[in-house]
Amino acid sequence: MPSSQKSPRRWKARNVCCGWAASHAALGDERAAHRHLGIETSRDLLVAVLRTGKRQVFAINPMAAARYRDRHSVSRKKSDPGDALVLANILRTDMHAHRPLPKDTELARAIAVLARAQQDATWNRQQTSNQLRSLLREYYPCALDTFAPWQNGLCRPEARELLKLAPTPARAARLSRTQIQAALRRAGRKRGTQTEADRIRDVFRADWAHQPALVEDALGKQMLALLIQLEAACTAADDLAGAVEEAFPQHPDAEILLSFPGLAVQLGARVLAEIGDDRNRFADTRGLKAYASSSPITRASGKKSSITRRRVKNDRLNHAGYLWAFAAPNGSPGAKSHYRRRRDEHGDWHAAALRHLFNRMLGQLYRCLREHELFEEQTAFPVPPTAAA
Repeated sequence: MPSSQKSPRRWKARNVCCGWAASHAALGDERAAHRHLGIETSRDLLVAVLRTGKRQVFAINPMAAARYRDRHSVSRKKSDPGDALVLANILRTDMHAHRPLPKDTELARAIAVLARAQQDATWNRQQTSNQLRSLLREYYPCALDTFAPWQNGLCRPEARELLKLAPTPARAARLSRTQIQAALRRAGRKRGTQTEADRIRDVFRADWAHQPALVEDALGKQMLALLIQLEAACTAADDLAGAVEEAFPQHPDAEILLSFPGLAVQLGARVLAEIGDDRNRFADTRGLKAYASSSPITRASGKKSSITRRRVKNDRLNHAGYLWAFAAPNGSPGAKSHYRRRRDEHGDWHAAALRHLFNRMLGQLYRCLREHELFEEQTAFPVPPTAAA
């Protein structure tokens, strides 16, 4: 690329890193220990470089920085020197109200990268699957009826193999039982191929409505293009899941997380990725619960007061907590009775009862990580005296 067309963003990042290296060498480690740095992001190459020094790095929320900017000027002007002044004044006056970046280990940060990437790949796979389902509903309803009894539906390799073999319902109706059996075997199915092939052939050859021939062929080509994206998304999700299964058991906290009901390798890695392994990150269990949005928030003004759920939260940890609370009652009688008590006695809806269960399980996890203890059913959910009698 000619020098006149080089990206200014690339030059800016390079200049920032070079400037940081020069200032780090000029200041020295002794003065670095007494200085603090503020930045509006927690994930960047510059942040990774800053964390290698002795300075404390504070990641200031951009919305909070915008509110502080209004203290100096109401004209909504913005510049890099002005933002630097705002960040410096935040740390000078209100440093106690902000938290520095957690001092997580390299293994915990690597697990966080893999767990978040696997979660994004799973969401991408589901989004592509929904797009493909919507397209099949327009011209190929027999395919949806064929894959309905299968778990994960269109994401299964048998479904993708059949769609590649017959992208249109006209071609699907001409498939023989031998061709369908061969497709199922190529997808990895070993048992019940003959019975399944008979069922699929009967569904394909039933009387279904059809689009015009040219339109059907065009929709089939569009479906094949989406199918390529779905296969790539499925492969990425599976590969990242394997990487998480390899890295997560190596962490010292993995045994404690896996001892909790409802937490397996993938979900446990997501929880560890969001809370980290820095024990000083949260002052108490209330901070962790507020971070995960499992505890309610009180809004009071004058004579009005309301208790509602939190809107500002860690979305990834909150999503993992919902799945955790959804699966915990299947492996814990105490969690199941707690959920039923919230539904029957307190009148909570399903989501509210799961959020309350997640709030309690999160407090237990905080204690177990602090004390280096495994989850115990009797300690977590003691039996009331009346029930024991």
